[in-house]
Amino acid sequence: MAARGPAGGRGMNSRFAQFKLVLLGESAVGKSSIVLRFVKDQFDSFRESTIGAAFLTQTISLDENTTVKFEIWDTAGQERYKSLAPMYYRNANCAVVVYDITQSASLDKAKAWVKELQRQANENIIIALAGNKLDLVNEQPDKRAIPTADAEAYAREAGLLFFETSAKTAENVRELFTAIAKKLPLDQVGPRHARPGQRPGVNLTPENANTNVSGPCSC
Repeated sequence: MAARGPAGGRGMNSRFAQFKLVLLGESAVGKSSIVLRFVKDQFDSFRESTIGAAFLTQTISLDENTTVKFEIWDTAGQERYKSLAPMYYRNANCAVVVYDITQSASLDKAKAWVKELQRQANENIIIALAGNKLDLVNEQPDKRAIPTADAEAYAREAGLLFFETSAKTAENVRELFTAIAKKLPLDQVGPRHARPGQRPGVNLTPENANTNVSGPCSC
């Protein structure tokens, strides 16, 4: 559920809300890399697979009066952890389903995650579809296995936000999360009290992070 910030005092016209966000997708599509880029503005070429799930937070300012804090659950993509997914997407306000644009079967697996969310998650959940590894296609166009038009048409039909991203170059990563934040029910959020010294902008320091930083990239 979204949490409201305290009201009154300086900054009483500003709004603050925190929302639960979950990332889903098969192993090696780059979920953890997208989160690392969003939270710390970093990219690691070699990463271990996420075990269970990792929890991170990130705050983003939509404008000088509106701040959104994401509580992010980055779930493991391996099949043996799939049964744990409902524990993480339960009560989530938003979700990012990630696929690899260089793997032909990747979009079909993402569609299965979307179907599961639409069937079992919060009925008002905001879902974004993210086709990752755009950098590989920009460098070598023949590596693309999933046409943008096909994924975009599916997203439109399913009522999803859609972006193609590169965790490596940061292309469209911040735009992805900003678009999600703008779709959330901010009109239901009350005003907040601005803390002393608080400045607008994106906080690039995770408040609680559990990331793995070695091994082949199968995040």
